[in-house]
Amino acid sequence: MKKRFLIAGLIFVGFAGFAQIKLPKLVSSGMILQRDASAKIWGWASPNEKIKLSFKGVVYTTIADKKGDWQIKLPAQKAGGPYKILLTASNKISLENVLFGDVWVCSGQSNMELPLGRLVDKYPEVISNANNTQIRQFLVPDEYDFKEARKDFSTGSWLSASPKNVLDFSAVAYFFALDIYEKNHVPIGIINTALGGSPAQAWISESAIQKFPAYKAEVESFKDDQLIKSIETKDQAASNAWYKNLNIKDEGLKNNWKSDLDDSNWAEMNVPGYWANGELGKLNGVIWFRKEINVPKSMVGKSVKLLLGRIVDADSVFINGKFVGTTSYQYPPRRYLFNEGILKEGKNTIVVRVVNNSGDGGFVIDKDYQLIVGNEIIDLKGKWKYKLGAKMEPSPSQTFVRWKAVGLYNAMINPLSNYVIKGALWYQGESNTSKPEEYKSLMETLVADWRKQWGQGDFPFLYVQLPGFMNEKSEPTESNWASLRQQQLNLLAVPNTRMAVAIDLGERNDIHPLNKQDIGKRLALQAQSLVYGSEALVSSGPIFKILAKNGNRLEVSFSNVGGGLMAKGDKSLNYFEVAGADRKFVWAKAKITNNKVLVWADEIASPLYVRYAWADNPAKANLYNKENLPASPFEARVK
Repeated sequence: MKKRFLIAGLIFVGFAGFAQIKLPKLVSSGMILQRDASAKIWGWASPNEKIKLSFKGVVYTTIADKKGDWQIKLPAQKAGGPYKILLTASNKISLENVLFGDVWVCSGQSNMELPLGRLVDKYPEVISNANNTQIRQFLVPDEYDFKEARKDFSTGSWLSASPKNVLDFSAVAYFFALDIYEKNHVPIGIINTALGGSPAQAWISESAIQKFPAYKAEVESFKDDQLIKSIETKDQAASNAWYKNLNIKDEGLKNNWKSDLDDSNWAEMNVPGYWANGELGKLNGVIWFRKEINVPKSMVGKSVKLLLGRIVDADSVFINGKFVGTTSYQYPPRRYLFNEGILKEGKNTIVVRVVNNSGDGGFVIDKDYQLIVGNEIIDLKGKWKYKLGAKMEPSPSQTFVRWKAVGLYNAMINPLSNYVIKGALWYQGESNTSKPEEYKSLMETLVADWRKQWGQGDFPFLYVQLPGFMNEKSEPTESNWASLRQQQLNLLAVPNTRMAVAIDLGERNDIHPLNKQDIGKRLALQAQSLVYGSEALVSSGPIFKILAKNGNRLEVSFSNVGGGLMAKGDKSLNYFEVAGADRKFVWAKAKITNNKVLVWADEIASPLYVRYAWADNPAKANLYNKENLPASPFEARVK
């Protein structure tokens, strides 16, 4: 009898648990709903269950369908709040502190994902002043799924901007939101759904990817869980074996080079720099670096900040034999904080164990290398002692499954598509530069796909053109980065899109340039013009419009001239090239005449092609309008 009663009780509890209404992670306390639009509240319940929603004294009802899905649409609301939304069925859910404002989906790869926490030394005041409950972020977890388009996220919550929370905000998205809020005084919701290294095809749905046979085949193959497991197991085993062998061979680990020792027979190298340029030449493995510094008494017994620029690829750092920090890959800035008890008055030794997996290892130039205590700074650039710990073959390549086609759309975009939004921000392209010729088609597909999935018509889609990166070239040359920028420029043909030109905001030695504030502001300029009623605002630098022949010269006309064209720095225009029918480009002369640019080269009698800023990193490109916004790079042909 007791056993029968227990079973009945379990059945009842199970049924009651299933009957309870459930909301997606996105629909939660602290959320910002889209103003001036019919916002959706949706979720799941038992089939045919009645759900009541109470908001501002009005009760709305609906009944879950036979699958348990339900939704309620709220009438359009003006910006404001906070409000409370109460949902009632067999259980009750109270959504507190809800605002109505503008919601922007912010997606792409690492330059969109990069959080303000990586920029604490560049924007300390911005972070310390980030106390604004009207700006909030929902951080989408980094996940993928090749089998199905998910309906919800595994985790996630809405957080308002505070000095602590903002460290996890997308820096670009936050600066965008801050600018829009200050000008329009409406709450701004950021949905941060970006993943470093991701290519455009990873963010496109399975139905839309069908037009690309190679990516269609890719997503089909990665539906096989065993294939993914096999790849990941193989990759992990190869990586583990490489590092195990490295550690076994490393003379520095064997002989404890992090502690005091006689380094008089160690070689010297200038830091920052790469050992491929010195006696070691090109080799992979581990190199140990040592530097002695003299620390005054005034710096002892206080909190310390150690800046070691960027290091290729991984590092572990010791001061006076004590571990102070490590970073496992090349991109993050090296910023190590530690308290009293490590530095001592007089001689101190800094030891850096650098592991290089492939390419040229070393210390990235034009970065800060400093030991900082309060206002006192010890410059760490200059001569360092170094010694080879172990020489290795390059580490085995890895298969980044999470970047394959469709996977990120299914897990990180599809769960958003019920949430009414104002528009989308996009910063991506670096991972597609190996095949720039397909980028416009991919992005046309992505924009159309997202607009179809959201069902909100041609919502605004604002994106960032790739900034300059890598070393500057002395002669005209082909460039995949320039080719992809041209594809991004051509994407402006898609209705309701705008592009923020960022060619002057890059860093030749860092694929993650630190200036995210101006990127956010330039996106906000485009939004002000396109979305917020400032149509007359000059929101962009000059954009190529028409190319005409004028004798042996080419005449280039632009849109977005604003107050007029100018050569920034009051110098001659740089980075124009021309070519004849053979497409052999040479540097050209250029001058501004009547807000057009005349371009010519004495050695090209009949020019047909013109290029501007056509390079990986055209650092000296200086065509701007008088609003101080840079012209977009371009290539054009006389028609």
